[in-house]
Formats: sequence, structure tokens, C-alpha cells
Amino acid sequence: MSDIEEIIKNYFPAEHIENIQNLDGRVIITLIDTPENMSKAEELKKELLKTEGVLKATVIFTRKKASPTTLGIEKWDMKNIKHIIGVASGKGGVGKSTTAVNLALALSNLGQKVAVFDADIYGPSLPTMLSFENTPPVSYDGKTFEPFENFGVKAISIGSLIDRDTPLIWRGSKACGAIEQMLKETNWGEIDVMVIDMPPGTGDIQITLSQRIDFDGVVIVSTPQDIALIDAVKGVNMFEKINVKILGLIQNMAYYVCPDCGKKAYIFGENGTKDTASRLGQQFLGEIPLDVSIRENADAGTPVVAADPDGPQTKAYEEIAQKILKALS
Repeated sequence: MSDIEEIIKNYFPAEHIENIQNLDGRVIITLIDTPENMSKAEELKKELLKTEGVLKATVIFTRKKASPTTLGIEKWDMKNIKHIIGVASGKGGVGKSTTAVNLALALSNLGQKVAVFDADIYGPSLPTMLSFENTPPVSYDGKTFEPFENFGVKAISIGSLIDRDTPLIWRGSKACGAIEQMLKETNWGEIDVMVIDMPPGTGDIQITLSQRIDFDGVVIVSTPQDIALIDAVKGVNMFEKINVKILGLIQNMAYYVCPDCGKKAYIFGENGTKDTASRLGQQFLGEIPLDVSIRENADAGTPVVAADPDGPQTKAYEEIAQKILKALS
């Protein structure tokens, strides 16, 4: 095969030779992303036929396949928003939405103009956590929405338009259409960082959002439990396949601190997310403890970053927010 390769390289550059096969004397050369020069190909075939053992030669010209994000799909116009990050998880129940909201508030504490958008359309929780539940958004012109603004961040959610007990029984296309409408028809104003709370999993909505929005990157949230990490890895792989940058992984519910003795208990395992990030070659952004105040404040509509600005939980979110800002810059 080495003689054949050398002959081919005399006619076409090595970087354009995608594949060479020798099937019992029939040589098939696949060239990628090179001008289709048939006369040169004929000369090459004649030269190869002079080589011992070559009975027939075929030259195939091909092009690289377009990536999923370049198949003529039009991007949504997100004017006046400098950076957009997604907060995602491989599965539900790992504290993704709570993390998204507290990260948004932490970014605001660091001097950013922040918006948070609830794309978790089948399980919207932003209205509860940001205290605008059962309050429909205002529209002054009948065409666009005004975002809610609480705790220094702007927000909108489909959950503010429906009763909390009403399930959305929508197929992916209708759900994506509702997300597009609320995202594009909200008067966000000037925003430094928009945090999008993504649905859990690796389905149609996640793929559509990734193709339609120019994400600066996505943060993956997981507990250190093995069963959660399996799905977190799937999430990382999905975003990489559709060319969305991974900003890093966050380990949520990392440990519980005993209020009496101060000892840490690693209920879901220790360092699972950190080790997974290292194995995948991704940045580990930090860990958030399993703390009752985070849950209580989220349920009460006062996220812990707002309720306890000097607390250790807030410090943990702000340290992660600082790493995200560094990655964005």
C-alpha cells in the first residue's frame, strides 16, 4: 500500500486523501474537499495500473458533511444580549433549575445585567422560585411581553401563563414554537448574560434550541451519584455533537454538613462529577452542598443567593459564576 500512497500523493495533497482501499487488486481512492479534476484523476489511474497487483483503479471526489448547526437553519435574532449560556442536565431531579436561578443571581451580584429564561417548558419552576407565580406578564402593545424583574434579574416563563397544576401536553414542535415566541417577543433590553434553564435530557427541544440560539456555552449540572453521571455524560456528548461548547460541570448536592458536629456526609458519593469532568476533559466549575436552606428558599420564592447574600451557599454559587464569566471572556 505504501507504493500506492506515494503515487497518489504525487497527484493530490495528502490532506485531501480521505481513504485508500485495495480490494483484491481493485484500488479505490476517496478524495475529500479537493477540486474535481478528472484529467488528473485519469492520469493517476493510468499510473496506478502500472503498479504490480493493481487490476483496476477508481477515484471518488467527496465533500465534508455539514454539521447539524450549519444545515441552513436560521438562527433566532437575540439582539442586545451579549452572552447566552444554557444550564442543562442529563436527567431531572438533580437541582438544575435551582442552580440556574441562583447562578443568575450570582452573576447579577458580580455586576452583570442578567436575564433568566425558562425553557424547561414541561416543568417550569421559575415562577415559583422568582415569586411571579400566577401573575401573567404585561404587554403594552399586545405584541410583546415585558419580563418580570425580581432580585435584580429579568425573567420570563411559560409557567406564568398557565395554572401550576395544568400539564402541557404538547409535541416537540409546538413546545419549540412557544419557546421561540416567548424568547423573541420579550423586551429584554440590554443584557450582559442570559441564563437559559434547559429541559432535562437530550431531546428535541434541547437540539432545536442549540441549533437556533448562538450559545456561548452550556453548563451541565449533576449530582455525584453514578446513575446521574451516566446521563450527565450523555448530555455532554450530545452538546459536543451539535457543536455547542461545554463551559463545565457543576456537582450539586455534593455533601451534607451536620448542623450539630459540622461533619460532611457525602450522601450521593464523593467527587463523582469532578472525576467525570476530568475524564471527559471538561472544566469542573465547583460544587454546591445539599443544604435545606437552598430548598426552603427556592420553594418560598426567595433564592438563597438573595435570601442569604453572605452565606456559604451564596459564596459557592458566586465562585462558580466567576469561573463562567472568565470562560465567557
